[in-house]
Amino acid sequence: MKFTQIRGYLPVAFLIAFFAMGGCAVTKSRMPPLASVEGVPGHFRMGRIIHLKTGKSLSFDRFIDQLESKDLIFIGEKHDNPEHHLIQVQILQALMARYGGLSVAMEFFQEPQQPVLDRYMEGASTETVFLKDVDWRKAWSFDYYFYRPLIFMLREKGSRIHAINAPNDIVKKVARSGLDSLKPEERNQLAKEIDLDNEKHRAYLRDVYKHHTSQDLKKFGYFYQAQCVWEETMAENIAAYLKENEQRVVVFAGNGHIINRYGIPERTLKRVRVNMATIVLYPLTGRTTIKKGTADYVWLTGDCSRRH
Repeated sequence: MKFTQIRGYLPVAFLIAFFAMGGCAVTKSRMPPLASVEGVPGHFRMGRIIHLKTGKSLSFDRFIDQLESKDLIFIGEKHDNPEHHLIQVQILQALMARYGGLSVAMEFFQEPQQPVLDRYMEGASTETVFLKDVDWRKAWSFDYYFYRPLIFMLREKGSRIHAINAPNDIVKKVARSGLDSLKPEERNQLAKEIDLDNEKHRAYLRDVYKHHTSQDLKKFGYFYQAQCVWEETMAENIAAYLKENEQRVVVFAGNGHIINRYGIPERTLKRVRVNMATIVLYPLTGRTTIKKGTADYVWLTGDCSRRH
C-alpha cells in the first residue's frame, strides 16, 4: 500500500511501529479499486486527495494551503482503519506547523469526561489512570492504539482536547425508548435544540439502519433520534467554543457524522457562521462513484478495517 509522504513530519520508525500494531495489507484483485467523481472524466487511485468542487487531485501542500482560510475543519475517519488515524496525525501536524496554535475537538470523548481529559493532557495523571477513568474500553470500544499517536502528540505540545459528545448512557436510552423517555436531568445534558426534520439526513440514516444488527434498536425513529442527539450536542459544544474563542478548531469524528454535512457540520453552522471545510477519509473497496456533495475534500485510502 502506498501512503502519501509528508516531508519532515513523521519519522520512519514511528510509521513502522504504528502499522506493526494495527496495519493491514490490501487484497490483490484483478480490478484495482478506483474512484470517479460525478460529472468528472477519469478515475482516481488510492492516496489521492480530491477537491470535490473542482474534481481535481491536489498535492498535500496545496491541500493544506486551501485550509488556511478555514476556521472550522472536520476530519472524518472509519474508526478502526489504522491508515485513517495516521493521515489525521499528518494533517494536524501540517496545520499546526503552517498556521500555529489551534483547538481540537473529538467525538471520542463525552462532555462529562472533560475534567479527566484535562488532567491527563496537563500531565497530572498517567495514561493508565486516564484510560481507566474515561473507561475507554466500555465508553469507546475501538482500540486505543488507533488514537494514541494523535492524543500523545497533542499532549506533548500542551494542547487541550475538547470533549464534545453526549453521555453514552443517555444516547443509548434514546436509541431504545426515545427522547420522550428522558428524565429532565438527562435531557438537560443534551443540546437544547434537536432537529429531527431533515428528510435527506433521515433517508441517509435509514439506509444505514438497514444494516444495523443490534436487537435493542427496534424502531428506526428512536435510532434516528439517537443519531441527532449525538450530532446536535456535538454541534452545540463546538459552536459555543467558536463564539467565545478566535482560534481555529479541528474536529475529529466518524465519517458518518460528516458526510454530506447533514450531521455535525450543518448543525454547527446553524448556531455560528464560520468558514468551514469537511474532509472525508474514504476507503476504496472497488470501483465507486463519489457524489460532489459528499465533502469538500476526499482522501482516498485503503480499506484496512477489521469490522465490515
